[in-house]
Amino acid sequence: MHHSQNQNSPVKQNSGQHKSGQHVAVIGAGITGVTTCYALLKRGYNVTVFDRNRYAAMQTSFANGGQLSASNAEVWTQASTILKGLKWMLRKDAPLLVNPSPSWHKYSWMAEFVGNIPQYKNNTVETTRLAVAAREHLYRWAADENIDFDHETRGILHFHTDKKGFDHASRVNKLLAEGGLERFAVTPDEMRAIEPNLVGDFYGGFYTPSDATGDIHKYTRGLAEACMKLGAQFHFDAKVTSVASDASGARVEFNAAGSANSETLSCDAMVICAGVGSRQFAAQLGDRVNIYPVKGYSITVALDDQSSKDAAPWVSLLDDDAKIVTSRLGHDRFRVAGTAEFNGVNMDIRDDRIQPLTQWVRRYFPGVNTDKVVPWAGLRPMMPNMMPRVGAGKQARVFYNTGHGHLGWTLSAATAELLGDAVLAGLPPKLTPGIAAGGARGVQPQPVLDQVG
Repeated sequence: MHHSQNQNSPVKQNSGQHKSGQHVAVIGAGITGVTTCYALLKRGYNVTVFDRNRYAAMQTSFANGGQLSASNAEVWTQASTILKGLKWMLRKDAPLLVNPSPSWHKYSWMAEFVGNIPQYKNNTVETTRLAVAAREHLYRWAADENIDFDHETRGILHFHTDKKGFDHASRVNKLLAEGGLERFAVTPDEMRAIEPNLVGDFYGGFYTPSDATGDIHKYTRGLAEACMKLGAQFHFDAKVTSVASDASGARVEFNAAGSANSETLSCDAMVICAGVGSRQFAAQLGDRVNIYPVKGYSITVALDDQSSKDAAPWVSLLDDDAKIVTSRLGHDRFRVAGTAEFNGVNMDIRDDRIQPLTQWVRRYFPGVNTDKVVPWAGLRPMMPNMMPRVGAGKQARVFYNTGHGHLGWTLSAATAELLGDAVLAGLPPKLTPGIAAGGARGVQPQPVLDQVG
């Protein structure tokens, strides 16, 4: 990773230089694709977005944990993660589950994951910086576009049931502080004051008042509608069959909704924001973007009766031992999410992975009725170094903004801004009659994350 960025602010404000008239295709309409679209529109580009679903935010951005959590920026590349995975191999309800069946992609990815353990500290600090920088953009865009997304700014409370977990979190705190985040230790009594509905015996916790929660699906759909009003074209129900690029332009071949005939869109550049599908598109473009789909689960508890509404927490929680997070989505919904499953491209919602989430609610919030629970599973696009891949590809006119893992929403606005600057810096100007190739005013390159898996 390049560390030429300002130590306090990895994302710089858009310089205001626009390249009107150039057309950029974005593959994917999840949180990353839609924030990318918005950042490009603000820089004067024409944008066309493709997604295989009927609406925006229908896959990994549909029902995640809801946290905007710089406090969860610690990357997973530690020896302890490997040891836990081995220990939990035979437990179906384990927080981290690895399907042991042979898969070259899975085991080669894991080998690279191990190889990135020496970068654990640097990458945790860098992720924290990005997460902190993302907030101002994300919140401002919501305000500018009048997006209601059940936003709660009550902070996030990490809790620990034993000294070992608390001590590890104390060490992580130093890295978070280096990245610009204030998170402080709290006693069990202080935890009860922060979230009175939390029941149980705890060793201690950490509270991050500046973190927040909300509904990623509402946010993404609202921002997609704003993009349409700003002139972006969205092709939904569109299956992208191939992508290509050369010095003269980029091309996206796709089948439109309900059509067996393929169409081709020619444009000036493309950005791959396709989540776990990004690896296949990158291969067509000559790049290796080694994303693995790490499945996570969530339940949305319907708070239909007043006693459940009163008993559910408003402060967002993170159980570090169980790797479970929560968010209150308005008065009548409570989201609980977690677990990591290495099982390939598999969208099955397994009961033995959902039950621990329901039992967790019953344990810590016994007054909440879990009679009506909606289960969900999504695939996190994860790179072996746990860092997003943001920046230019090998070929001219190809860019990537993908691989955000478990922090897609938290990082999205920052990486979209970085991507917008990367396109400004890297896309050749469109020639117009009477202007020679060298005649256009140069754009100063902005530093970007450039992590190639």
